[in-house]
Amino acid sequence: MPNQHETLAKELKKHFGFDRFKGNQGDIIKNVLEGNDTFVLMPTGGGKSLCYQLPALLMEGTAVIISPLIALMKNQVDAMRNFSEEDGVAHFLNSSLNKSAIEQVKADVMAQKTKLLYVAPESLTKDENVEFLRHVNVSFYAIDEAHCISEWGHDFRPEYRRIRPIVNAIGKRPIIALTATATPKVQHDIQKNLGMIDAKVFRLSFNRDNLFYQVKRKTTNIDRDIIKYIRTQEGKSGIVYCLSRKKVEEFAEVLRANKINALAYHAGLDSTTRAENQDAFLMEKVDVIVATIAFGMGIDKPDVRYVIHYDIPKSLEGYYQETGRAGRDGGEGQCIAFYSYKDLQKLEKFMQGKPIAEQEIGKQLLLETASYAETAVCRRKVLLHYFGEEYTQDNCNNCDNCLNPKKQVEAQDLLLTAIEATIALKEKFKTEYIINILRGKETSEIETYGHQDIEAFGSGDDTDEETWNAVIHQALIEGYLEKDIENYGLLKVTKKGKSFLKKPISFKIAKADEQDEDDAEEIAVKGGGGISAVDPVLFSIMKDLRKKMSKKLNVPPYVIFQDPSLEAMATIYPINLDELQNIPGVGAGKAKRYGTEFIEIIKKHVEENEIERPEDLRVKTVANKSKLKVAIVQAIDRKVALDDLAESKGIDFTELLNEVEAIVYSGTKINIDYFLEEVIDEDHIADIFDYFQEAESDDLEDAIKELGMYSEDEIRLVRVKFISDMAN
Repeated sequence: MPNQHETLAKELKKHFGFDRFKGNQGDIIKNVLEGNDTFVLMPTGGGKSLCYQLPALLMEGTAVIISPLIALMKNQVDAMRNFSEEDGVAHFLNSSLNKSAIEQVKADVMAQKTKLLYVAPESLTKDENVEFLRHVNVSFYAIDEAHCISEWGHDFRPEYRRIRPIVNAIGKRPIIALTATATPKVQHDIQKNLGMIDAKVFRLSFNRDNLFYQVKRKTTNIDRDIIKYIRTQEGKSGIVYCLSRKKVEEFAEVLRANKINALAYHAGLDSTTRAENQDAFLMEKVDVIVATIAFGMGIDKPDVRYVIHYDIPKSLEGYYQETGRAGRDGGEGQCIAFYSYKDLQKLEKFMQGKPIAEQEIGKQLLLETASYAETAVCRRKVLLHYFGEEYTQDNCNNCDNCLNPKKQVEAQDLLLTAIEATIALKEKFKTEYIINILRGKETSEIETYGHQDIEAFGSGDDTDEETWNAVIHQALIEGYLEKDIENYGLLKVTKKGKSFLKKPISFKIAKADEQDEDDAEEIAVKGGGGISAVDPVLFSIMKDLRKKMSKKLNVPPYVIFQDPSLEAMATIYPINLDELQNIPGVGAGKAKRYGTEFIEIIKKHVEENEIERPEDLRVKTVANKSKLKVAIVQAIDRKVALDDLAESKGIDFTELLNEVEAIVYSGTKINIDYFLEEVIDEDHIADIFDYFQEAESDDLEDAIKELGMYSEDEIRLVRVKFISDMAN
């Protein structure tokens, strides 16, 4: 007899086309089905939505999904309808609907056709909706983006605080609260407010190892830097976040003036324009969306390849949420943030006039962000520490600080001084105050407490503020100090810190160097993984077909099939509907709805190219044969410098040239002009090219004899260009 996990796996396959659950999705769904309150902490791209979508389909009644973003509701409803043959399976109820549309939604719910009803918190508070829902058989409540409940969360919404009393008024049912970003403080706040302290908590690692993190000092050349970078990402989707609506409009215009297909997106646009711009991005009519960080995008697009922060965000949670929109399909995601102290001052200015408690919270969040931006430690380690998770690797090999490590300096004495000062102040002050004490800075607050007379005052006046910040930040990460989250981040000395006082050991901090203004694209394109299709030609044909179908059906391309599904098709070559629905992410519904045209082009491709298909559909070992070649072609398309590419693949330059030559000799056209122009003079390229045009063969030894003044590498590189240009 099958156990519950096997039964759930079958349902997952039937409804969504996936063979297995991601992470702890199966345990979460089991807990919801058992009628228990459930708290889910899962990073963006981890598969949160499925944790309530599958139980909703399996349980009797209608699940009420409370979500703050109208745009996101529309995306999710569209996606659910694409997984089902019945459009009434999912609906949303919000201010964008007219009266007749609302009546249709209510009719479908009462007829028990609807399994998921998405409701905005503002709509939930309306008396007529509360009254309507009291007559509905509610299976459970799902609170998406649950961090909106907490004042310590990055996107606090007062109406979220009213959810629990309204749920009580409609009728108590189990609750599942989900968030992609929550520090321990925010988690406690959410559970307390929703009355679910006893809920079972499921936490997935916040580490997104496919995302590359980089922080770059903002200079007057920022527009040039971003444009230069975006041009290396031609044909890929990206988001640029700006601090103000005005900057969003201006920068979108700057990008368009530079022949980059971009649109603006912020809360000040009318809803029609906003929806049109979002759809254009989803449908791949535009490559770049420029948006405000204050407005949640709600864009559930799996193949965003880069997220750029023109201005630093006001909290690390916001930053994590926004960068998390990159690479949700597991492919590469570049996250580049531009930072200047002026940005922080602007954000502090915005807080003036707000209640003191709110200003205190805001200031603490800004200090965390500044600390992240200025650190020379692995960015992944810092981010995960902020969310209460320990990252044990010394080098993540996918952030700017790990790829370009800063010089380490011994700071044992500095840490001793900092711990002593924290104890002398009876662990009742924050980082900023302790640094002022150490540096002997006579502020009015210090004079009020009379702390200018204590021994610790001025004990570190020969060390600058930036270094003290680095010492305290590293001490927090290594567990010598901790912040009291209940009291606005007062510094406390841990047991480990007290042991260090008695028996000091080596403690190193990274010395930050000035960043080169021109390093954005050089570093940025090194990070991240990527999708590699076994048969790039078929992969490209299927992407074109998907784009045509998406225009015709007016749905985003990824709603039809996501890139990993196309990759699997280009590996396995399914030629009938039964085989197609075995592809990850397809399933019976999608195979029937979209599969026929894909099967036809795969069949034609297989016949024309006399391809032997793998008999066992689960065998994917053939992928490795051309994996490196495909990765090289994709990197060259992105204009990655060939020496950097060799280094990133762990091979020497000669080996890389062998691979590149094999690619062009097998008939694939590539363009390495961007690299040739950097490393060889224009006249020399022309000389070598002319030689091959007139020579009887492309033999390398003959060429070296004839072109004695040029190196072997130069000759081989230009020969690659010649074969690609002339023969392919």
